[in-house]
Amino acid sequence: MLISNSFDAAMWLAKHGVRFQPALGRQAFNMDGKFKFWGGLACHILGGGQMLTKTLHEALERAEIPVLYETQAVGLLHDDASVSGVRVTHHGRGHDLRAKAVVLACGGFESNPEMRARYLGPNWDLAKVRGTRYNTGWGHRMAMDAGAAMTGHWSGAHAVQWDMNAPEFGDLSIGDKFQKHNYPFGIIVNARGERFVNEGADFHSYTYAKYGAEVLKQPGLFAWQVFDQKATRLLRDEYRIPRITKESANSFEELAGKLTGVDPQGFLRTIAEYNAAPRPDVAFNPNVHDGLGTSGLAINKTNWAQRLDTPPYDAYGVTTGVTFTFGGLKISTDAEVLDPSGRGMGGLFAAGEIVGGLYYHNYGSGTGLVAGVVFGRLAGEGAARAARRNG
Repeated sequence: MLISNSFDAAMWLAKHGVRFQPALGRQAFNMDGKFKFWGGLACHILGGGQMLTKTLHEALERAEIPVLYETQAVGLLHDDASVSGVRVTHHGRGHDLRAKAVVLACGGFESNPEMRARYLGPNWDLAKVRGTRYNTGWGHRMAMDAGAAMTGHWSGAHAVQWDMNAPEFGDLSIGDKFQKHNYPFGIIVNARGERFVNEGADFHSYTYAKYGAEVLKQPGLFAWQVFDQKATRLLRDEYRIPRITKESANSFEELAGKLTGVDPQGFLRTIAEYNAAPRPDVAFNPNVHDGLGTSGLAINKTNWAQRLDTPPYDAYGVTTGVTFTFGGLKISTDAEVLDPSGRGMGGLFAAGEIVGGLYYHNYGSGTGLVAGVVFGRLAGEGAARAARRNG
């Protein structure tokens, strides 16, 4: 359902005024004067999430659909047969909003440290949150209290490498610029100065959402990404923002003393071993799995393993930033929420990150936004049909 409806969903967004642009420099690199796209996600939304939100809210206004702010949903109004509305609090007072159908699009529970620790495990309560502080799992609790079925990878989450000094929650003035996704072209070291992942296992779009969790497993819950000048031209704009944790030096000996929390001798040993490791005689190419890998290391780097030998050297401090959680509600292919017996809960639909069963252990870049649109449309259509039936 997600894949087969994705193109129509993009066209639907365009019909409502959302504009797209090619993802140059993110999913394609300039080699010999040409950009080559190495996989999916060839397009990005022009203006990012802020412009997407602005454009869709303008569409809401044209359709004369009201939006209630400062209104917390705290429960579903329901009986044994169907859902008939939402209980909310607004400015300290409770209200019952009656409806012929309800769509839950409440996000995950990534902003709730207690739920992160309970479901994701130790230290997840200490992770930073990339986005809003309001995705606290209320939708999950409301649906569970009403008898909805849960599904998916409840101990899993989309988590990336995020600036170690970023605020606790996302900052709209910065957007997603605290992320650091170009690690395939350098190395990542922990507090012991040791590498702990294969940075070149795949393109970043297929590893970035699980490598954030690997950082959380490291002592001190942080790491440093290290690059030389050969990689500088490939680094995305997020590596050049004013609010950044960065150190630079003309030698690794000098850099070792600047990496807060890192054992200098361990770091220098790792650099020496990495640079000395044998490599095949193949050309570096960021647009393909180039096979430029190391051999003989405790953790080999299988692609893009250029030696770090061109100063000055740059290092970027990162920790874990949670994007969204994977566990959620079980829905039908019409986006109707199901009960534990597999029957639809009359009048209740769900879309977005509250839906479970889409992701396990990893994530493909860009698919969360597509899932929100695809299942959002299905939920809207299902809710409209239910409202007509209940009219």
